[in-house]
Amino acid sequence: MMLFWILSALLLLLAVSFVVVPLWRNKVTSNAVLRDAANLEILRDQSAEMSADLAHGLLNQESFEQGQRELQARLLDEVKSTAVVNSVVSNPAKKLAVAMTLLIPIASVLLYLQLGSTKALLPPPDEVSAVQGFGVLRSDVALEALAKKLAESPNNPDGWVQLGRSYSELKRYSEASQAYEQLVKLVANEAQVWTEYADVYAMAHGQTLLGEPTKFLDKALALDEKNTTALALSGSAAMERGDYVAAITHWQKLVSLLPADYQDIQMIQDGVKQAREFLAMQKGGKEKLAQLNRGTANPTAASHAAEAITGKVSLSAAMQKLVSPDDIVFILARAAEGPKMPLAVLRKQVKDLPLEFSLDDSMAMQPQLKLSGFAQVVVVARISKSGTPMAQPGDVQGLSATIKPGTKGLNIVIDSVVK
Repeated sequence: MMLFWILSALLLLLAVSFVVVPLWRNKVTSNAVLRDAANLEILRDQSAEMSADLAHGLLNQESFEQGQRELQARLLDEVKSTAVVNSVVSNPAKKLAVAMTLLIPIASVLLYLQLGSTKALLPPPDEVSAVQGFGVLRSDVALEALAKKLAESPNNPDGWVQLGRSYSELKRYSEASQAYEQLVKLVANEAQVWTEYADVYAMAHGQTLLGEPTKFLDKALALDEKNTTALALSGSAAMERGDYVAAITHWQKLVSLLPADYQDIQMIQDGVKQAREFLAMQKGGKEKLAQLNRGTANPTAASHAAEAITGKVSLSAAMQKLVSPDDIVFILARAAEGPKMPLAVLRKQVKDLPLEFSLDDSMAMQPQLKLSGFAQVVVVARISKSGTPMAQPGDVQGLSATIKPGTKGLNIVIDSVVK
């Protein structure tokens, strides 16, 4: 800011000099001085005429001398008059120069304060946000600086919050998800953090709330059952997997927490109405609606626990040279007989191995194809070179035996290459 004012002062000084210096140097010639100069010229002409007349005999010597004395007397009068005028007449241009020296800077500053913006002299938004600690960074330079700082000092939850929200605002969801992954390791008991993690994770993984995002939202609601964002997203996740009872329950609770004049409350109520219509069309849906009306329906995620498959996935030493740490790992359950579409999918990376996993109905890719709907399934752990769940030649994988939904403690080793 100080540099701005110094440069402004120098420019003002330069502008003033262009106006003031010519005015100050201007010499004033009054009308009286011009008139006296003309009279003196006339006297000189008359003296020359008298000399010519004397030479041609038109004047005698006595008349000539008398005429010269009269001209000299008039000349002395003119010289005195000119001296008086020169001593009395002042130069108005100099007065104007002094006035302009004062007026130009004052007028310039007042005009800037009226039309300009002093806020423009403040640091850029990125720098302000960095100082405040939670603002959104928008420049790549600021983001890289913060990411580098966090890489050196990762135990900084405030920094991870800022980095995650900045990436999310810029729609860089994959990087935002990675930032929140680090954040939840430091702040595991904040409902809003898990909610935001679910949101960016979903956007980074096919814009679906099924699977990991649903688990994150369940954690958020376990920490704060009145978190409105978590309730809204949980209702959307329930609709996506076809669990209309849960959708209705979450959204009805959301409506009860919001003020009556909330601008989007009608849209939420419309969602509840649509979920009720879908539920009524399902087999046994009318009975569930009746239970909802009586308040006896159970929409919680705990209903999936009985059918969940849990276990551990690891990578054999022989396969480690064929993969890289950032390769995608899909852990999925598919029907032993029937459609090849995965019934539940979990997405991780090679650097996360070995890892504990859990697959349940909340991770279904389609509402009509759920883990609990099949008697026998196979669990596959696959490292995908293409980044898609479908097997491709060159992928590395491991499979379980045929098992029932609800099996616990599986141990799957990724030890073969897909041909």
